Amino acid sequence: MALASRLLSRSTRQLRAGQVVLRPEHAVPVRSFAKEAAAPTALKGDQVLKDIFYEVKNKLETAIGVLRKEKITIDPEDPAAVSEYAKVMKSVRQKANLMSESQIIKFNTEIDTHEIPDARSYLLKLKETRVKRGLIDVQGIEDLQMAALDKVEKEIKKPLMRNDKKGIALLTAEFDKINQKLGIRKEDLPKYEEQLELKIAKAQLEELKKEALEAMETQKKREEFKDEEMPSVKSLDIRNFI
Repeated sequence: MALASRLLSRSTRQLRAGQVVLRPEHAVPVRSFAKEAAAPTALKGDQVLKDIFYEVKNKLETAIGVLRKEKITIDPEDPAAVSEYAKVMKSVRQKANLMSESQIIKFNTEIDTHEIPDARSYLLKLKETRVKRGLIDVQGIEDLQMAALDKVEKEIKKPLMRNDKKGIALLTAEFDKINQKLGIRKEDLPKYEEQLELKIAKAQLEELKKEALEAMETQKKREEFKDEEMPSVKSLDIRNFI
């Protein structure tokens, strides 16, 4: 048991901080405070930093409080374990007031594309964002959208700008045709978001499993643990290490 009591040190830190609270995508409060700092009635710099610190601290403590009560099985190949992990992470986000992955993507997209004037650069930026987040366009939607944009620009005989309401309406109509052809409906968006969260949950469990196995291999090389049997990763209870 001595080996099992130590092997999740790295994985636990990752779960407690990297995957739950302190990811850069969750830095909305920082932007908010930065905006306040520029106002005439802004707090002094030191107070702003303290407020940011306590904001993150409270989120971290809330997240850890949830994780101490929920059982997580590190088994990315078990759909039930993946689903349960996704539910736990959703509970963490709700109680710690964090964004979901879909909300993070939407937020980052709005920030990254805010100053892009034309539709083509906008779509290319969306593709770049998707690639960075490891989202696979299995249906080839991006190529279809680009083809639709080519069609609209050929019709209006100029590059389509995002402030061109008439042109954007034409492009939106083409996108609606694509969605209809692929069977994508707005009312199904919650289902798509749930599927995305499950994929992310599985990827995070795979990373936790990798970290735990690496930690066990490292500990196994130490003299005091050489005779101990390596436990199964899915038998570990992370609550014991938080």
